[in-house]
Amino acid sequence: MNTPPLASGPEGPPSLRPLLDTVLEALGEGARARGGPLPAGGPGAVASRMRDALGDVLPDEGDPEALRHLVRAMAEGSADPADPFCAAHLHCPPLAVAAAADLAVSVLNPSMDSWDQAPAASELEALVTRALANEVYLEVPRGAGNCATSPHRPAADNDALVTTGGTESNQLALLLAREIQGPDVRLICGANAHHSLPRAAWLLGMPAPVIIPTPTGTLDPTTLHTALQSGSAPALVAATAGTTDTGQIDPLPEIAHLCAEHHARLHIDAAYGGGLLISDRHRAKLTGLSVADTVTLDLHKLGWQPVAAGLLAVRDKNDLTPLHQHADYLNADDDTEAGLPDLLGRSLRTTRRPDILKIAVTLKTLGRTGLGALVDQVCEQAREFAQLVHDHPGFELHEPPTISTVLFRPASTTDDAVAAVRRKLLTDGRAVLGRARAADRLWLKVTLLNPTTRPADLAGLLQLVEGTTPR
Repeated sequence: MNTPPLASGPEGPPSLRPLLDTVLEALGEGARARGGPLPAGGPGAVASRMRDALGDVLPDEGDPEALRHLVRAMAEGSADPADPFCAAHLHCPPLAVAAAADLAVSVLNPSMDSWDQAPAASELEALVTRALANEVYLEVPRGAGNCATSPHRPAADNDALVTTGGTESNQLALLLAREIQGPDVRLICGANAHHSLPRAAWLLGMPAPVIIPTPTGTLDPTTLHTALQSGSAPALVAATAGTTDTGQIDPLPEIAHLCAEHHARLHIDAAYGGGLLISDRHRAKLTGLSVADTVTLDLHKLGWQPVAAGLLAVRDKNDLTPLHQHADYLNADDDTEAGLPDLLGRSLRTTRRPDILKIAVTLKTLGRTGLGALVDQVCEQAREFAQLVHDHPGFELHEPPTISTVLFRPASTTDDAVAAVRRKLLTDGRAVLGRARAADRLWLKVTLLNPTTRPADLAGLLQLVEGTTPR
């Protein structure tokens, strides 16, 4: 048997080229077979088609057509985030340039746990994470007047770690708080906070969190003040800049002021809203972000990166000290003293791929203006869609969008009917809409992250929902 070709090394590119052609052709075939934003038929039909395509998982003899068949089946059975009718989740269509960079990472296969496995990647990560941390901790928002924030710290004080996304970033933020403030530190967050925050408190053995009701969708400073006054243990307040359900942003300056007054640590989960930092038009919505001790960012949302592309920014890089670990085969003391960078304290993971390359390529290729324009486009699309809903007598709008999420529902109908509309569209493969509960009612959720969506697409989506609504 001949040895299969490798992707790396001098023979890698010639071996990859025909395989890439196969993949691209199979992606197109699968998309045409799907014919819409989601495969039709529901879970049973999709599972049956995938079982048929896969067959024997580990056959005695290999199938040289496996790449074509399985990529085609995966494409046919996938939700397509680039389809304008696929708008349920914070699930973005990745930029082509970012996906191309991700291919290079797969080929080179660096592992970010020691310098000798990732010489260039380790330096690239240090440069890009430092720049993004500085972006978070700027004193004054771009395009805005003075704001009441803490004095701007020197760039050397800030840092950021690459993570798999918002969940890992939030978990890291709680871990750092526990190590810095002590094991009895208590998480205080709103009911609007991401589920990963209380889950991380449970995972880390922290006291049961204080969950503050958020009937308006955002954390109320007066209620937070009461919660901070009522406890004697150290507190970690977690605010949200872009909630999963509505995209709303907590009143960050007021929350930051209360944290300073009560000597509480502040974490801001900006996994969704953090992308507004790059927009001159919308950055001011994040006023107050720069005083947080830690900030979650997630560029596979408003950054158009392939999964995964998360970060945790820290205002003081010394807060990362608890993550330092020693393994002689990875960061021996004499190697570190000789100048080899120590990468082991940059993550809770050991083996990890350099996801920073696709981020760096995107930032460099599009620049602030190009990436900011994409942010502005999807925010404007949300505003346009909300206006369509508002103007239509058959629909009800929850409220104007803060970022790019719009909640709406058919007027004069029940929650059960709203849920049925969504499932009907999913089963038919015609549209992918989310669901969210707000103001004690169930709403359809549209999250617009495709900058190529046109006004006609927005009108068509609303028309499709109208045609599916029970009479």
